[in-house]
Amino acid sequence: MKYFVQVNGRQHEVDVVERLGELKVAVNGKPLDLSYEEVDTLGQVALLSDGKSYGVSIEGDMAKASVVIAGHLYAVEIEDEREKAAHAAERAASKGGGLVKAIMPGIVVKLTVAEGDVVEAGQSLLILEAMKMQNEIAAPFAGRIKTIHVREREAVAGGAKLVTIVPVE
Repeated sequence: MKYFVQVNGRQHEVDVVERLGELKVAVNGKPLDLSYEEVDTLGQVALLSDGKSYGVSIEGDMAKASVVIAGHLYAVEIEDEREKAAHAAERAASKGGGLVKAIMPGIVVKLTVAEGDVVEAGQSLLILEAMKMQNEIAAPFAGRIKTIHVREREAVAGGAKLVTIVPVE
């Protein structure tokens, strides 16, 4: 199965194949030597990669999660091939634009855009601090900033509205 995984705003293609009870994983075409074991039912995982062991904490669901590895926070969004095609069709039908939401709770440290600004896909919208890590929230698509729903130094919950982007006409 092919997955499209966005980690802190960077897109990766992940192929996962299970053969004879063993997982074969490739990221961006590069095979990885991985094995894992669930430590508990609360999202704690022991990951073994290239002879190194990592403690991983996962919070979220199959679509969006916050992952902590060795004290580093990663915002992860996952789509399989079917979901990616469906979301692309939705975006095409609405001619782009949409709502950008917080994928984790945190504090808005800095807004890097203003209402009315035109942004490109991948451009920084704001800095969100979560678990003492500053995370750049990037525009998932190009457009014009219609509404900024937050202020600097404001605490936001996971899933909170951050910015609304509309197509440029």
